Amino acid sequence: MTLAGCGLGAGPTPTGVRLDVTREFGADSQLSLRAPRAHGEATVMSLLQRNATITTRYGGGFVESIDGHSGGHEGGQPVDWFYYVNGVQAPQGAADTDVHPGDRVWWDLHDWSQTEEVPAVVGSFPQPFLSGVEGQRLPVRVECAAPGDRACDTVTARLRAAGVRSGLAALGPAGEEPDTLRVLVGTWSQVSGDPGARWLERGPAASGVYARPSRSGATIALLDARGATARTLDGTAGLIAATRYTEQEPEWLITGTDAAGVRLAAEHLDEAVLHDRFALAITTGDLLPLPQPDP
Repeated sequence: MTLAGCGLGAGPTPTGVRLDVTREFGADSQLSLRAPRAHGEATVMSLLQRNATITTRYGGGFVESIDGHSGGHEGGQPVDWFYYVNGVQAPQGAADTDVHPGDRVWWDLHDWSQTEEVPAVVGSFPQPFLSGVEGQRLPVRVECAAPGDRACDTVTARLRAAGVRSGLAALGPAGEEPDTLRVLVGTWSQVSGDPGARWLERGPAASGVYARPSRSGATIALLDARGATARTLDGTAGLIAATRYTEQEPEWLITGTDAAGVRLAAEHLDEAVLHDRFALAITTGDLLPLPQPDP
């Protein structure tokens, strides 16, 4: 187990790394370290081993438990540990994923009965926009249904305040741009023409997002971990979510049922608000993490 996960190497220790361990889609924080112990070159597995007590299986390549909390079944549903680097679910094992300077590594124990793939989450904001994906910082483009309106200006200002430089464009066809992080800003009826955004209408098995906007965009169904509708928003409401379409880079959605809902979403593009959230719905009176907790 030690040899499989330690990532031994003579290279420099990555700086500015953060390690978080949560359960139940970020609802229960178990460990949060802004300066985790590391020595020399590190992998996601070796970083975890140096900072928590873990057990593994399958030859040391799969995390079974962290600080006594194990995968398996809870309430008849499968639960396991999953990890994200800069808000992106990695395509390979933790022992094969290098840690780069500035990375945020996030482990979460959750129900995967609806999907094993949650390709992107928003709870590491301002990542992945600062450090990128798999060690590569990528161009960022904000695409707005109405460039220059309040929601669009708010999103670009929040990114700029976080140290992120971004381009600006009118919302249009996605095209084949595998090396650009896109942020789509507009009502659901405006952004749903994008192929990646449209996956949300098919539920978490397609998009990894536990919210299902109606085709018209007038309502947003908020789902629990088992895919059941816990609440339906039918007035002004916003949604901040991330997904990943085919081979393209993750895209973020700052959207809502109407223009006021989009403004609500834009105003909550904030590290403290999004911390450890997989996705977030917003009304004028509530912040609603997704998936919704079981009743």
